[in-house]
Amino acid sequence: MDTFNFEAPAELFPSRNRKAPSKVKYRRFSRAAEAIQFAVEQLPEPQLLGAYIEVNERRLGHQEIRALYESENYPLKKKAA
Repeated sequence: MDTFNFEAPAELFPSRNRKAPSKVKYRRFSRAAEAIQFAVEQLPEPQLLGAYIEVNERRLGHQEIRALYESENYPLKKKAA
């Protein structure tokens, strides 16, 4: 993910999996870094698998979300494992 803009606005679209009902609904974030953090740290795994984040008209699936979160360029403090 070269030159990803963590400061760009982002939208989180949760999984539509009917087998894993979710209270999490569509959300907008002022920064992509915050959307990524919310997705990785707050969404249960089954919901993260079907969720995606849209940044600058680009969709990021769960693998890309995780890769950005684990990137050394990720700007926010991560939750302790």
